[in-house]
Amino acid sequence: MQNNTLLGILTIILGLLVITFPLFSIFTVSVLAGLGVIFIAIWLLSLSFGSWALNKGVSILYLLFGIMALILGLGLFGSIVAISVLASLWFYIGGFFLIIAGIMGLFAREGTFNKGSNVIIILLGIIYVLLGSWAWDPYFLALIIGLSLIVDGISLFFVNTSEKMESES
Repeated sequence: MQNNTLLGILTIILGLLVITFPLFSIFTVSVLAGLGVIFIAIWLLSLSFGSWALNKGVSILYLLFGIMALILGLGLFGSIVAISVLASLWFYIGGFFLIIAGIMGLFAREGTFNKGSNVIIILLGIIYVLLGSWAWDPYFLALIIGLSLIVDGISLFFVNTSEKMESES
């Protein structure tokens, strides 16, 4: 229980820092995302060189993906605009998938409860798309991340260690 409380406090503090310093927080996220993609690019390029003797087609594919990942990683590294655009696109794509799944469910399922749940899915998809339009703004993106951290930190206060151990076993 003590570990969850400490982790909860740290998560809430981190959430408040993200909200207080939004541009620095999004810049940090973009640097970490860029570094992560650059490491993936290095891995793909090493796979390309390592598999050249075995299969030249696969090696060329690794090489192309490695070069694309390197370009993407360098573009993300420290770019607040790039990370905001990618977050926004993620919201749009997820929202459109929810809307389409809800519409398909309206036609594919029977019963009032199923129809109602699909209407809720469509509404959530619309909300998701709206969040995508707001995510273009780095301040709003930092607010979403900060609030998520605060909510997660608060939830850690209510996790019982015995329940956690039962769910892991």
